[in-house]
Amino acid sequence: MVNAWSLAASILDGTFDEDYPIMKIEPEPAHSDYYYDYTRNDPDAENPFTEAFDYLMGESVTGKTPWIYESPDGGKTVYKYERGTDPLKRELVDLDIEMADVDDQYAHHFGKNTVPPYITKTFKYEEDVILKQAEEYIAKTYELHYTSDKGNYQTLDLIESIGDAEAFCRSNAIKYLSRFGKKDGKNRKDILKAIHYCTLLYHFSFNDDSN
Repeated sequence: MVNAWSLAASILDGTFDEDYPIMKIEPEPAHSDYYYDYTRNDPDAENPFTEAFDYLMGESVTGKTPWIYESPDGGKTVYKYERGTDPLKRELVDLDIEMADVDDQYAHHFGKNTVPPYITKTFKYEEDVILKQAEEYIAKTYELHYTSDKGNYQTLDLIESIGDAEAFCRSNAIKYLSRFGKKDGKNRKDILKAIHYCTLLYHFSFNDDSN
């Protein structure tokens, strides 16, 4: 442990810099442009990078975006400037906002429901399988008694017409989640019903696509 007397002695002896050298933190090594050039062997290859900064660098190096991206610390702080302009006029990048813009552009070209290539398609907890099961369950509800035989109407449409759809879906989702493991034990249908009502809640909350 360094004390004041030790520091004073080093200063008086002129050995302070030698005794207590400034520790230099080496920056994380940056990848070369070659690393990000995913089209070098296949011009039609899709961007394989899953990390936001790496994905943007891949698009930049291969010329698929007008922006040049750079980072002094391995992607923690990211800047960009337009290709062919002064690099000194670069701007700080918010990766969340930047990737949201990429999502919008991708959806515009390839369809709204297309998964961008940088989003993982490997699900550790089989979320894709579970959501498929939920989709099949929801589809079956359209064959049940609360769907009108005379038209494409459900009781929920009436509830929506009086402005109570969000509250109705929220309360039902909570109801089925709270009774899971209690009534009839761990009933799979309780979870599926909760997912259904959460999906409906999402629809009635964001059906204008503004969010």
